[in-house]
Order: sequence, then structure tokens, then C-alpha cells
Amino acid sequence: MTIIGIEEHWTTLGLTAALGSLPPERADDSLALNEFGDTLERLSDLDDGRLTAMDAQGIDVQVISLAPPGAGVLDPADAVAMSRDLNDAAIDAVRRHPRRLRSMATLPLSDPAACAAELERAAALGHVGAMVYGRVGDRRLDDPAFDELFASAAELGAPIFIHPQIPPRSIRDAAYAGFDEMTELALATFGWGWHVEAATAALRLIARGTFDRHPQLQVVLGHWGELLPFWSDRADSLARIAGLEKTVAETIRANFHLTCSGMLSPALLRHALEVTSVDRLLFSTDYPFQSPSAEDIERFLAGFETEEDRAAFTAGNAARLFGIDSRIGTPIGGGGGGGGSASGVHT
Repeated sequence: MTIIGIEEHWTTLGLTAALGSLPPERADDSLALNEFGDTLERLSDLDDGRLTAMDAQGIDVQVISLAPPGAGVLDPADAVAMSRDLNDAAIDAVRRHPRRLRSMATLPLSDPAACAAELERAAALGHVGAMVYGRVGDRRLDDPAFDELFASAAELGAPIFIHPQIPPRSIRDAAYAGFDEMTELALATFGWGWHVEAATAALRLIARGTFDRHPQLQVVLGHWGELLPFWSDRADSLARIAGLEKTVAETIRANFHLTCSGMLSPALLRHALEVTSVDRLLFSTDYPFQSPSAEDIERFLAGFETEEDRAAFTAGNAARLFGIDSRIGTPIGGGGGGGGSASGVHT
């Protein structure tokens, strides 16, 4: 059985340094989470260490994407240059390990006018989609300045992954303060705040009519949909008020894909199947922030009712969405072979 993980992170020491040099008012405190244990070392490794970890988990292919907050929070000129360099570096890794890796592009979100062009360049290199965040500074993802990006993504058939990010300082002070520093950070990030931010960004895109304008646009949400599917019944009332063509629930079923992000919970799987179909569900481990073992993964996958559904979840849906089914095991963009072998990959 082939397993493709589609939310598997990486970074570089250069990007880490650039983010660390931002002024305090623009600093992303969630970068502290990259410093635990060997997390930064694992994030920075796109070669033997990563492949060894994949083998231990039974993961055949990773679709790599930058760890938050990406390069888009840098000053516009720096974001454009860094995004280009990072996208080139990611595709070089894919070419070194064509049987094991694919990549999502990073985009210079602080320069909205440059995003579509970089997405198009990255797609030509071989990137299979892009990872974005719900805002950059005070500009939200549903700002009309980003509409060209979504038009380009829809035309290219490039999925857009909306990843969580730390809430703005004003929201953190209002909603997550009052504890010790690390508890506040946990509450504002993986404990709650990250997921509210990502869900709100997705819901704002829906309310803005993005999917009415670009019905072919496909979006991925992690962590079983970042809370949004669990509240879609209430959110549906937005459609009438905002004058949308479809309800929120209908848009989720038609334009959104949900990945588990290493949260191997049978209860969450059952609920996801209540609000969408199995062909909209994707596997991921959220490497290296989550570390399910091969046994954990096997035990969770045993909960699928049919082999067909299990195969769709582990690889078939990702292969179709990201257009990689016919390219697993072959070089891309003229790149050469290399990398470890992927036992179980269908070539």
C-alpha cells in the first residue's frame, strides 16, 4: 500500500535567520516551537535523515512545504527573492529524490502582485501546489489583492494549502494572555489559536465569494479541516447574507480537501465522513511536529471500512489532487534520479 504524506514540513537556516532578524513587532513567536529537541535539524534535512524517518514510518512520498510562517512575512523585496530561492531549493531536493519527494511552493505574500507570477514559475519547475497563510501583517488572504493568485491557482489546477499561523498580537493579548509564557504560546498556537486562525481565513474566502468567482479552485486544510467542518451548519447561514451561490457546507464538499495532520483519531475520521466524502480526505503526519509510528499509522488505517477507501485516503486522493500519480518514481523537470528507494511505491 502506497502512503503519501501531504503536510510534511521543512525549512532552512537562512530563512530561520531572516525571520529571527525581523523587528520585535513583526516577530513570529511560534518559531520557538522549532527549537525543541532536534526539530530544527529535522526540518533542515531534505536528504538521508528525512528519508530514514519516512522509511521508519512507512511513508513512501512526502509533499514538502515550509514550516510556518514561511517566507511571505519578510519585506516585499526580500520575500520575493527568498521565495524564489526556497522554491528552487525544494525542487532540487525533489530532483535528488524523485521517488520520495514532491513539493508545495512558498509565495511572497507581502507582495501580493508577485504571488501569481511566482506560483506560475514554481508550477513550471514542478511544484504541485502552494502553501499560504491567512494573513500577512494586516492584509488578510481574502483581500482583493490576492484574487489574481487564486485565479492563477484555479487555472493551473494548483491546490492551495491554508496553514495555521499565530494570531495577531492584539488577539493574543485579548484571548490568550494571562498564563506563563509557554502556556500562552501553546494556547495561541497548536492548542487552539492556530486552528481558529486557519478556519477563519478559509471562511472569509468563502464569504468573499472566492469560490463563486473561481469554482475550480481547490483548497487544503489541515487538522481535519481546522474546526470549520464541525461548525458548518451554523456557518451555512452566511451564504444567504453574503449572497453566495452555494452554502458553506456545499463549498467545503466541492472545493476543500481535509488532511489529518498526524491526528490519527477514529472519531475525527468519522466526523469528517459525515460532512464530506472519502475522496476529499488526505493523509499526512505533520512531520516533524507529529511523529506517529508505523504501528500507529497501521492501526488507524485499519479503521477504514473498505480497502478502496483506505487506498484513496493514503495515496489515491493525493495523487489525483496534486497530479503526482503518474510521476511517482520518475524524475521531474529534467532532473536526475537519486534518493532512497520507496518500498511499495507503484511506478
